Amino acid sequence: MSLDDDLVARARDGDADAVGVIYSTLAPKVLGYLTMRGAEDPEALTSEVFLAVIQQRRQLHGGADGVRRFVFSVAHHRYVDDVRRRNRRPATLAYEPSDDPRTDSPAEDVAIEQVSLAEVRALLRQLTPDQAAVISLRMMGDFSLQETADLLDRSVGSVKQLQRRALEALRQMITNEVDAG
Repeated sequence: MSLDDDLVARARDGDADAVGVIYSTLAPKVLGYLTMRGAEDPEALTSEVFLAVIQQRRQLHGGADGVRRFVFSVAHHRYVDDVRRRNRRPATLAYEPSDDPRTDSPAEDVAIEQVSLAEVRALLRQLTPDQAAVISLRMMGDFSLQETADLLDRSVGSVKQLQRRALEALRQMITNEVDAG
């Protein structure tokens, strides 16, 4: 089932199946967006986003695009809140491997997954916060320039400029790494 006006209307009226379709369609993208931005616990934040969406379901309008904009607007604001919270109270708990009940994946799989994600995060951290937000929303959220501008309360021209500067900065960083390596 895809996101459409009927589904949005049903979700707005509290239909659990319709809300489930919205969740299953958008949660992976929201998780990807929050992970790319470097959220401390992207899975928990994704849950918070959808709890907020369910609580505010009466505000769901505009079909698939409206729901997507609303969900990612909530995700962006939750991410900003997460950053502010971390800046006020940095985490002080140390990781204890002996207390971790999870089983280990093969080391190669973990290394390959983490290296690429770590590299992308490292590159995004070198951008300005606004540039990182634009790149993350455009790439992970698959938002248009206008949608990105609306989510960030900026003009389309400003988003274009941020995107152009971010891509140029990323190109330069990658070129420098290749030249150095």
